[in-house]
Amino acid sequence: MNLGVISYSLAVSSSLVLALLLLTAWRNRYFGSPLFIVVVVVTTLWAISAAWLAGFGTSQAGFIYRLFEVVRYFAWYAMLLSLLAPFSHAKGWLRYLALAALLLPVPLLFAHIAPDWVLSHVPYALGSDIRNLGHIILAIVALVIVEQIFRSVHQEQLWRVKHLLLGVSAVFAFDFFLYADALLFNRIDGAIWDARGFINALVVPMLAVSVARNPDWSGDIYVSRKAVFHTTSLLIAGIYLVVTALVGYYIRDYGGSWGRALQITFLSCSVILLITLLLSGKARAWLKVFLGRNFFQYQYDYRDEWLKLINTLALDRTGLDLKIRAVKALADIVDSEGGMLWTRSEEGRYFHNTSWNLSRHVTETVTAATPLVRFLEQQRKVMEIMQYRHKPDDYPGLHLPEWVEDIESAWLITPLILNDELIGFIVLVRPQAPRRLNWEERDLLNTAGMQIASYVAFLETSEALMNARQFEAFNRLSSYVVHDLKNISAQLSLVVTNAERHRDNPMFIEDAINTVSNATAKMNRVLAQLRKGSSEGTQKAIVSVFDVLQEVASICSGGKPVPVVDKCSSDLLLLIERERLVNILSHLVHNAQEATDDQGDVLLRAEAAERDVLIEVIDSGCGMDDQFIREHLFRPFDTTKGNAGIGIGVYESRDFIWSQGGELTVESRTGADSATTFRIKLPRYEDVRSFAENSERKISEAVS
Repeated sequence: MNLGVISYSLAVSSSLVLALLLLTAWRNRYFGSPLFIVVVVVTTLWAISAAWLAGFGTSQAGFIYRLFEVVRYFAWYAMLLSLLAPFSHAKGWLRYLALAALLLPVPLLFAHIAPDWVLSHVPYALGSDIRNLGHIILAIVALVIVEQIFRSVHQEQLWRVKHLLLGVSAVFAFDFFLYADALLFNRIDGAIWDARGFINALVVPMLAVSVARNPDWSGDIYVSRKAVFHTTSLLIAGIYLVVTALVGYYIRDYGGSWGRALQITFLSCSVILLITLLLSGKARAWLKVFLGRNFFQYQYDYRDEWLKLINTLALDRTGLDLKIRAVKALADIVDSEGGMLWTRSEEGRYFHNTSWNLSRHVTETVTAATPLVRFLEQQRKVMEIMQYRHKPDDYPGLHLPEWVEDIESAWLITPLILNDELIGFIVLVRPQAPRRLNWEERDLLNTAGMQIASYVAFLETSEALMNARQFEAFNRLSSYVVHDLKNISAQLSLVVTNAERHRDNPMFIEDAINTVSNATAKMNRVLAQLRKGSSEGTQKAIVSVFDVLQEVASICSGGKPVPVVDKCSSDLLLLIERERLVNILSHLVHNAQEATDDQGDVLLRAEAAERDVLIEVIDSGCGMDDQFIREHLFRPFDTTKGNAGIGIGVYESRDFIWSQGGELTVESRTGADSATTFRIKLPRYEDVRSFAENSERKISEAVS
């Protein structure tokens, strides 16, 4: 096993990954970006040449390695001097340092390229190997440049380059140690040279941290927090297993007769502990916070957080109510273990609406005048309850309700603001891993609270609309019932009015009995509608259109002008509720009679139209203009009859026709040749044989 090959191969792989990331994301927009890419690419090529030299040891490999050894210094000098350039105007001597640093690698490069007989003429006082001395000088100069950057960079900006400077210092300090040892003993120590690859590989993650903190070096490099989290978890688990294995071997070798058993026991317990830590929510929460605060410019990946928030609110994958998912979505941002949602009622009071992972239920309500509500509405920011409990002076005039004080784990109160109004708030309990809020978390919670407020408001509006539709359905049913009762009352009133004049007429008595019987049947149908809570009163049956028109003409014959069935074929059939159809046509005929003079005409017609039946109610009345038809005719509760009507008849007629798959249209004109035609189109029932058999069966049952 060649340790040098392994060492420098590891350096190649780590540098190559960083180089690929930089090359795929670089946009050539900043000066620092190409220089840093050059440094990483040259370092990768240098590591490849070192691995080649360690594996084969040829003279050609040695020459390529020595060449990249010098080029690597030159690339690092250019990168470090670009960081130092903004401060060179303040300190003039830095310019000379920069010039010397850029010129120093030139003689060393010549020393590596020059033949050995040329170097043999160098005075012995300079040392046995001028190359080693040159590397020492280059390492010292690099450390001086790093030290000047540390001194010159502002303290607030130091965090951006801190890891880079520490990594570079480690690399050049190790180079100084390597070549100083070589200069003293006139040879390169093999163990130190092999370890050099490991050192350079370990420095690459520090460079990656600086890349993440300096967007101008990396262009648009995007490192997923999930990938970093899982990679770090696997890395920690791998290191843990390696350490565990080493300790296990130590126990086996020095444990005596119990060594083997103790090793197996120790390894088993270590694996169990590792699995427990990997499954621990508290450990994951702590690692997530640690990575976010120490390895990223911002603690949160806002794209990922926003997508997670929207998915939790919009997709019902857990079977939870939307309001409960709203609490969960906000709690997941800060790893809270639960919370409760408070919403505003129509009376302006705030009440406990729902909870997630919190068994406590609060029955008290708070008003708009409560200090907590006033604070949230005025400040519009997240309130930290623990901070209030420790420093109440930071919240002057604020007094929390008793139910908040009773919840020991209460942690945050996030306002839900919509259209500059507080429509509610969410109380969150403490997370699994202790944490203190910073400005970034507060801004994210406030923004998420506004998004959740829109969802909660939408849900409450939907619930209010659903209730309104239920009331609308009830009111519509009531309107239909009132309309039917009005027609029944009109029939009975007509009987009472004519009773005084025709009480001794047997034909009138018979007609009155039929009218009362018909009114009774209609009343029973109305009662059935009320019991069922629907306007659907009877079952569909096969009916003859001719019979229906004749019945309508008979019912409306008491008014003037008397309706006449002008044209109708006897073979037109419909599958429909007969009573509803009769009522609708009777209403249209009544309207036609009211709009027509006694000397006018009201006609009923029916004919086949392909697979439909076309029924027409025609009158020669005053007619209607287009505006009235468009804006008033089919509008419910809009009537021209004053207190005599409720304006539901035509609306009910069209609603019923639509429910049967038909269509109701109106043609009307005003003026000297005024007329109105209500045209009803309904699907035709074409199975005449079934209707004939049904009629014969009814006749047979009646005879028997």
